[in-house]
Amino acid sequence: MSTIPLEHTMIGSDWHLPKRGVVGMCALIVAESAMFTIFVVAYIYYIGKSSFGPTPRQVLHVPVLGTICLLSSSIFIWLAEREIHRARMSRFKVLWGITCLLAAVFLSGTAQEWYRLIFHEGLTVRTNLFGTTFYSLVGLHAAHVTVGLTILTLVLIFALANRVRPEHAYQVQVFSLYWHFVDVVWVVVFTTVYIVGR
Repeated sequence: MSTIPLEHTMIGSDWHLPKRGVVGMCALIVAESAMFTIFVVAYIYYIGKSSFGPTPRQVLHVPVLGTICLLSSSIFIWLAEREIHRARMSRFKVLWGITCLLAAVFLSGTAQEWYRLIFHEGLTVRTNLFGTTFYSLVGLHAAHVTVGLTILTLVLIFALANRVRPEHAYQVQVFSLYWHFVDVVWVVVFTTVYIVGR
């Protein structure tokens, strides 16, 4: 009769169950990725199918500044995450604040673009298929950035009040996963709307 050992050890490494926060955030990211995929596919499917204008080429300007700010924010949140792990709270607060500022600049640029498109170009959700898919896709991303900026701001307020400490590094790490996801999604949205879609 053969026996199976109950204990199995790997040389040089111990495996541990992943923490619930990371698993939960990864599950959220997978679900949100599926939703964004549907909106991206819809946008691509309807490119050029509007029966009347305005067209993307006529009204869209490439948001270079906003894109640089949003993608740069991933670098700053990563640096902030490193600083809280090292218990350098002053540097953490500065880097976290810069992340908030960059996110706010991106959202401000999106708001200005929408104002111009609606009030100067006459492009609304009901104008044509382009308007419907554009505001749906870009609006979905902007909603995610808004949620992220709200959390970023709350963390900054608590940090300035000395309520965020090095022992909260894990929570910061979990939220950082969400923020990196938002930035990666913007690369896809930017490519779809402002490069392929024009």
